[in-house]
Amino acid sequence: MPDICFGFEVHQPYRLNRTFSPAPKVKKKDLFDHYFDALNKEILLRVAEKCYIPATRIILEKLDEGFSCAFSLSGTVVEQFRKWSPETLSLFEDIARHKNTELIGQTYYHSIASCFLDKSEFREQVKMHADLMYDQFRVRPVMFENTEFTFNNDIAATIRNMDFAGIFTEGVDRILGWRSPNYLYRCQNIPVLLRNIKLSDDIAFRFANRSWDMYPLTADTYARWIASSAGEIITVFLDFETFGEHFWKETGIFDFLRALPDELNQRGVTSVLPSQVISCNEPVDEIDVQETISWADIEKDTSAWMGNDRQRTAFHAIQSARPYAAVDKPIWRYLQTSDHFYYMASKYGTCGEVHTYFSHHDADDAFKTYMKVLADFESRSIRVMKNRGSAKTLRILPLELAFHFAGPSGFVGHTAYNLEQFEELLYLVPNDSIQYHVQRGDFTKWIAEALDDPHLAERIEGLKDRHELIHAIKERRELLWSHIK
Repeated sequence: MPDICFGFEVHQPYRLNRTFSPAPKVKKKDLFDHYFDALNKEILLRVAEKCYIPATRIILEKLDEGFSCAFSLSGTVVEQFRKWSPETLSLFEDIARHKNTELIGQTYYHSIASCFLDKSEFREQVKMHADLMYDQFRVRPVMFENTEFTFNNDIAATIRNMDFAGIFTEGVDRILGWRSPNYLYRCQNIPVLLRNIKLSDDIAFRFANRSWDMYPLTADTYARWIASSAGEIITVFLDFETFGEHFWKETGIFDFLRALPDELNQRGVTSVLPSQVISCNEPVDEIDVQETISWADIEKDTSAWMGNDRQRTAFHAIQSARPYAAVDKPIWRYLQTSDHFYYMASKYGTCGEVHTYFSHHDADDAFKTYMKVLADFESRSIRVMKNRGSAKTLRILPLELAFHFAGPSGFVGHTAYNLEQFEELLYLVPNDSIQYHVQRGDFTKWIAEALDDPHLAERIEGLKDRHELIHAIKERRELLWSHIK
């Protein structure tokens, strides 16, 4: 009979100000309130009342009776507890002190930093989170779960080198093949716990689905499924907001949570902590994860955050904004939170419905707001950077200043928000679009006026060949970057 390892992720982002518009007179000390929505307090207090407070009280009761589980709290949710819900924070302090729980590490900002080519920012945020867990709860995590279980070989090796004992990720078929997720594995010489997708999602997504053939799910039925499962360890990992927020009290979700530990115990199923799994089990095999996986959507990859052109544009923009962050690194890091990119998704079907449920504005508005905020942030940073001319030319532009590629028949579907993206799109846009803009002098005008680089504008004037344009722009871009890095 397998043991069961429960993990709960607790996270709230700082959502962007839906009505944001640049306001040059706003002072640096007021930028956070300028960029982020007052709605955040309202949401945190609502979720605390519906989920965090009642669900945590139930968990505390069950911990006293011998139940074990782990929690992963993002830095941003802890900040919000400190500011707006000290009662919730006090309950999680009680959780952290209990002998039957452990806290799991993650990135402080619940960010996409692990997807950056340079892993230094990722490592820094992991350290920040560990320091926060110690400062607030007097616990240093020994286990790790990356944002939304994002995982590959490089992430595994990075976490191993940071001396974590183990890491969680999703038990997806394409990395397991014929193997079961109900065992401990190893990747890049670090033990890996794999979430059992079906048994986790039976609670997280199907619990209140009246069209599900197993509805209503009861604690005794679920405990029976666990007890009859093959393997050594079943890892069930959920958003903690499942209890009371995603599924309201009226669905019976709290009754389920309260009854489940007893039902498991009656069937001889032991709940264990992640660190106990590592210490009591040997990995049965190696997993090789070359392409990034996650627990998001049916694809179980990074498409929830980088699946369309808008998301990829925003991702590259925040990654390239590092030099502009020297004057206000926290703002840059808050803009890395995965939720901002999640809101920009353009998926359909059930995945699209889930994205819509979690977003506080539609995908197109989410993208436009994000780029406006990032453009404003970089423009403010330029004022105190050493080489302001280079920084201005390389900065992210708001939508109204971006370059929209067109042809004789109109817009061709590509927009460049900075010089680097402009260079990349020159490889992709149709040749008639390039010739259309060359004949009109659009490239030189945009570079001279929007990017404020008359030197480059003069350099490309008269160039008609795609590759000559790319070469000239690349050469100039690399020189400018050398000035600000």
